[in-house]
This record gives sequence, structure tokens and C-alpha cells, in this order.
Amino acid sequence: MRVLVIGSGGREHALVWKLKQSAAVTDVLVAPGNGGTAAEGARNVPVKVDDLDGLVELARREAVDLVVPGPELPLTLGITDRMREAGIPCFGPDRYCAQLEGSKAFAKAIMQRAGVPTADCAVFTDAEAALAHVRAKGAPLVVKADGLAAGKGVVVARTTEEALEAVRNIMCQHAFGAAGDRVVIEECLVGEEASFLCFCDGEKAVPLPSAQDHKAIYDGDQGPNTGGMGAYSPAPVLPDSEARRMADLVALPILRELARDGHPFVGILYAGLMMTAQGPRVLEYNVRFGDPECQPLLMRLEADLPAVMLDCVNGRLDPATLRYTPRTALGVVVAASGYPGTYSKGMPITGIAEADALPGVKVFHSGTALRDGQVVSDGGRVLCVTALGDTLALARDAAYAALEHVHMPDSYHRSDIGQKGIDRLAREAGK
Repeated sequence: MRVLVIGSGGREHALVWKLKQSAAVTDVLVAPGNGGTAAEGARNVPVKVDDLDGLVELARREAVDLVVPGPELPLTLGITDRMREAGIPCFGPDRYCAQLEGSKAFAKAIMQRAGVPTADCAVFTDAEAALAHVRAKGAPLVVKADGLAAGKGVVVARTTEEALEAVRNIMCQHAFGAAGDRVVIEECLVGEEASFLCFCDGEKAVPLPSAQDHKAIYDGDQGPNTGGMGAYSPAPVLPDSEARRMADLVALPILRELARDGHPFVGILYAGLMMTAQGPRVLEYNVRFGDPECQPLLMRLEADLPAVMLDCVNGRLDPATLRYTPRTALGVVVAASGYPGTYSKGMPITGIAEADALPGVKVFHSGTALRDGQVVSDGGRVLCVTALGDTLALARDAAYAALEHVHMPDSYHRSDIGQKGIDRLAREAGK
């Protein structure tokens, strides 16, 4: 089997790493890939993720048997529709379904139709109307750019002035371009977040173990949001015993609504949850693996990934084929100093091989390139150092011990990944 993975981040490196473990996979191509995907023996091909014509031509030319889009952009542009027209299996939703991530207003409308619990909201295309709504409601509020903003288009405003500034920044100063032509303003939910993902074949939603991402740049969830500074699985706030109930609450109703619209959802449905005192509420949907949640989740997966993906595409997903180690996996993201703002590229990175050699450790490349045989930084989030452990505390210790071997000038990582889960486990043990 020949597989084409689309993307260049840590999620795509993890997908390549796991796909190549299948005995059925003979060759993996990555468009465009990174230094880590090349190190796995995959073939990086310089085709951009938004070049749908180029991606279809590549898949045809290379006689690809399965296409796996990593990021959201090609999905929202319709890569699955294009591959389907070419007769090539593609693990991901069509363009219509991908609006769940591509438009927060669309996602809210589907949630309301499906009866999925979520925050109350209002949608605006006029900046003055949005500003008036903020003044009338008062803080706290959550202001979201409607379209894709690389995980950075959400502002949790604790004061009314912060909410007003967020609206002006998104709608008037066009901080996120056309993604901010429309904004969604929501009530601010209080609780602990969890990431809940399901494999979907159009009818069935089979849950993966829970995970928890860390969006804020600094320790203690301080500072601006990022694409994610670390993740672990499982998340104690959402135990495995609750997975089926959660799928029935937040995934299956969405699949049914999309099927009624004539667009069965195939691929990964990712629900970002807030676990409130009143029960779980959906913050957002993504239509692909999260990054960095993908890395610890695939570290735990013991199934044949390409076989599962093809079963989803063919509408015959069997829950029994999905198996996971009971161990915990935790990943810590190494970022370039200045991220999510301005940062430098081209910084040399050493010690990856030494970290990889440690038991249960895998270093996934997020934003790297190979220059004259040297791995250098080529993005804001550069690496995700991931480790398995028998407990969350042991997985955390292993990941941070591995980080001691990795060196990159002008880099930064959070020192508290997993601490929230460890504190929760301690509180539960003390009851």
C-alpha cells in the first residue's frame, strides 16, 4: 500500500511514524513534510497543502492507495471531494462536513439542530453591531473569528474592554484576514477542557481515549493562545468509562445531522469540550487529529492505522479493531522564543537522537527542516517530545527527562504539561 500524507507538522510526523508500522504499507509520501518525516524514511514532495491540483496529480502519478490529510486547510478546500472524483480513497470529511471547523457559525447551527450542548452565542458580520452586543452583555465573553485562524482566533475576554478590543482587532484591523469577516461571540464557560476524538465511517463514531491540550503559551495557562504547547492522554477529567456516553452526546448527533444533509462524515471528528459543573459543553469541532494531541494518542494506539482508516472510508469501521495501551502518553512542545508572535528560524537542533534512544520516548518534528544534514528550526512550534509511562506522573517525568537532551538556541517550553491532571488524580485519591 502506498500512502500520501498531506502536511508538515508534528501531527503529520506522528501519522507517518504510525502508518509505517503497518506491514501493508510499502511507501509513504508526504506533501510537503518536514525533517522528521524524512528521517522516518518517507519521501517528502514539495507540494503545498492548498495546491489541490498538485496533490491530486501527485496521488495519481504515484498510484497512491490512501490519502491522509493532516491539517484542516486542504479538507476545508475540498481535497476529499477531489480525491473521490479521481477514485482515490481519502481519510477525511468532504468540503461540506469540513465546515464544522472552517466556520464556527456553521458548527453552531449544526449543534443547535442536533441538540448538542454548547455555549449560548450570537453571530455578527457588522463590527458596530458586534461592539454593541459586547457592551450590552458585558464580560466575561469569548470572541471567535468565524474562519480558520491556525488555532489563534479565539480570545477569552475577562473584561468588557478586552472583548471590545478583540472585536476591533478581528473585524476592523483584520488580524486574521477574511477569517474575521464574521465573528461568533459566546458566553464564557467555566471548567476544565478536554479533547475528545472519534473515528467515523459516516454512521458510527468510535471514540479514542481522551486527551488534554495546553493552548496558552506560558505555565499556568497564562498568555496568548497558541496551536498547542503540549498534550497528554488519557485526561483524568474524562475517564475511559465515559467515552461511549460522550460519543453518543457530542459525536453521533452531528453525524446524523450531516447524513440527513446528504454528507456522511468520514474521518476524525474532534470535539473540544469544557467540562462544566452543569455537564460537558462543546467549545468547537475540528475535522482532523489535533496537534499536539495526535502525538500522544498515536503513541498509545496499537491498531493497524491504515486499515482502520480504510475501514472508515469504506463504511465498515469495527470498534474491535481499535486497541490502545493502558499506559499514559505525554508530549511537550518545544517552541521558538517569540512564538506565537515573531520568532527566528534556522536555529540548529541537537540531541534528538539521544532523546529518541530513551525507553518509551519519541521526538516528533513540528517545524523543522534538514540543511546540509543538520536539523534546524523552521516554524514556531518546532518539536513535540513525547513519552509513555505507567502513570501520568511517570510519563511527564520521562518526557521532561528526554527534553534535557534536546538543545536549540532561543527556545521555550512549558514546564507544567500534565500538572492539571496530576492534581486532579491527587484530589480524587484523597476523597
